[in-house]
Amino acid sequence: MKKKIKVGILFGGKSGEHEVSIVSATNVFNALDKEKYDVTLVGIDKDGRWLLPDQTLLLTNAANPRLIKLNKEKCSVSLVPFEADRSLVAVGDTPAAPASTGRFDVVLPILHGTYGEDGTIQGLLELANVPYVGSGVLGSAAGMDKDIAKKLFQAEGIPVVPGRVIRRHEFEKAADKTIDGVIAAVGLPFFVKPANMGSSVGVHKVKSRDEAAEKIKDAFRYDTKILAEKAVNAREIECAVLGNNEPKASIVGEIVPTHEFYSYEAKYMDENGAHLKIPADGLTPEMTKKIQDLSVRAFRALELRGLARVDFFLDKTTGDLFLNEVNTIPGFTQISMYPKLWMAAGMTYAGLLDELIRLALERHAEKNSLKTSFDPSEN
Repeated sequence: MKKKIKVGILFGGKSGEHEVSIVSATNVFNALDKEKYDVTLVGIDKDGRWLLPDQTLLLTNAANPRLIKLNKEKCSVSLVPFEADRSLVAVGDTPAAPASTGRFDVVLPILHGTYGEDGTIQGLLELANVPYVGSGVLGSAAGMDKDIAKKLFQAEGIPVVPGRVIRRHEFEKAADKTIDGVIAAVGLPFFVKPANMGSSVGVHKVKSRDEAAEKIKDAFRYDTKILAEKAVNAREIECAVLGNNEPKASIVGEIVPTHEFYSYEAKYMDENGAHLKIPADGLTPEMTKKIQDLSVRAFRALELRGLARVDFFLDKTTGDLFLNEVNTIPGFTQISMYPKLWMAAGMTYAGLLDELIRLALERHAEKNSLKTSFDPSEN
């Protein structure tokens, strides 16, 4: 019998997208072929504790996406990377804690948002020399920070929505001046959003000057740096990218929110909050190719690997196309846009996971072929 690949799924995390991560990870766990993979779930609670109890007891309210959460009553452990055998060695703080997470062949970090999508967990896995799905430290960090990502896109000639950065300490010192500067730069209405957050957490549409301060303050609850961007009357277009050195773009889809914009509530709380159209309606072949080409260019500009979902705004009035943002660990439920775009092209959900694991192992082998020490006698 062929030896199973040992897979660890990291999920949860210290993030405003904690609950979304749990739902994605549950879908991934259920879809992985247990004939091919020996799968271990590793939950991280909102305090950063790593939970490794009996796998059947890890979640509570598992059948209800609105109430699902980690079972914090079970054992917690602290982890340190151990490079020699690709393990994350567990140091238990209860007698019930396991001796080790085991030696993973590959890890799927299904961790949306901060401390999971921003390069931090990727750095831990690099130290442990564990192969993992998705982008490395640099790509993850650059993709997470919307300010840095926009600057890299602009350097590559990729069009982005006009906007400006607001830092919390500057706003606290001169709120009125800051608001006046934003309105002068991008007009009303405008959107505010944390620079390092996803799933529309902390995102607000500011329609008048009177409400600007309140909504900016709320965005600052999630980051010390936020973006204020021009409100574009646009279609929300999305494209999935898959690959390492030779990434490929999927067919193009569209999100049609039933709310004013694609908010957190529209994404996760209202089952009728948005409609997914795959493929997107009415795009010319030229526009479709442009979106696909820009998606791959953005993927390369951020030094991404494995997977990413690239989100665009297509102005309904002018037809101008803007790259909104890139998500390096997109939602991965059975009904999420990223897997659905590839499924529409003929891949199965399980087959897509197989390919992502293959790409992770390929990238790891390529990186491990490099020297990490210098011997002058070899030159």
